[in-house]
Amino acid sequence: MSIGASNPEYVNARVRSRRASLFADEDYRKLIRMGPSEIARFMEETEYEREINALGSRFSGVDLIEYALNRNLAKHFHDLLDWSEGRLYDLISRYLRKFDVWNLKTIIRGIYTDTDPEAIRTDLIRAGELEEATLDRMLETDTIEDAIEILNRTDYYDPLTVAYEEFEETGALVPLENALDREFYEQLLEDVSRTASQYEPQEGPEAKYIEFLQAEIDFRNARNALRLARSGADLDPASYYIEGGVLFDESELSRLVGNYDELVDHIAENKRYGDRLSGALDRLRDADSLIQFEHALDAALLEYADTLSSIYPASVSAVLSYILAKEREVENIRAIARGREVGLEESEIEEELVIL
Repeated sequence: MSIGASNPEYVNARVRSRRASLFADEDYRKLIRMGPSEIARFMEETEYEREINALGSRFSGVDLIEYALNRNLAKHFHDLLDWSEGRLYDLISRYLRKFDVWNLKTIIRGIYTDTDPEAIRTDLIRAGELEEATLDRMLETDTIEDAIEILNRTDYYDPLTVAYEEFEETGALVPLENALDREFYEQLLEDVSRTASQYEPQEGPEAKYIEFLQAEIDFRNARNALRLARSGADLDPASYYIEGGVLFDESELSRLVGNYDELVDHIAENKRYGDRLSGALDRLRDADSLIQFEHALDAALLEYADTLSSIYPASVSAVLSYILAKEREVENIRAIARGREVGLEESEIEEELVIL
């Protein structure tokens, strides 16, 4: 990791400007009442204008919206790297590898469900470090095993190869997806923790980066455990535990996953989260389905990142908060477009949105 001079003040100023242009709750309420073509026209009057115009001759409807969203998202995150210098660049680029994980999960799920490669391609977000040629080659494969083999020169190959054996035994994608999450978070936290302790004080900007990653791991563990508990699959939540968080150990997670109220209480009683997540914890308590719980966790992580960025304005937290907020915008618009395409009621689409 580079230890050259960083420029957080400049980058955070640019990020604040970008954050101000994100869609507001009122914009989502307008979109919910529109069809896909109207949504695309609405987007053309916003910062998505360039993408809508560039892609409009080749795509229409939901396809146009999805390609425009993903291209715009990748552009914004590439801009973050263009603006950043030194260690800040390294911190951001390492975190953006999460989109490599997203893309690999998307391709593996697509192969598993025998989805058309072009439909899979629509969902890819080219903001990570894997080469486009690698992703394109994976899209040409017919089996998950062949797709994994294409990754033989990447860090993801060994954990996926091990997880593939369990996939063959269970037929569930959970082992493969968890292997990707583990590789990303545990490697990232190990690398950053090592350099933070070597070069920066405990409470420096990079410590906030670590604190954010710990929160993301905690909420990922909670999400994965609840998914397993409600799936009915004969899989032990402790086997899919991701190291590095502060909220659970393996035994606690296995115990709490069977009692939803106790799980939420455990989060609330943790001083780090309980003191900073009042509104988000209320949403967690009110969630009556898995999707609502997952959306409440997304909102909680965004609220937590916002809190860190307000307390430590010179840290990388503002950038991480923006990345999450931009992701939420893209996912909300996508959910609205897809919901309108299949004829969902407005109330049903609203349940799919993550709004603070």
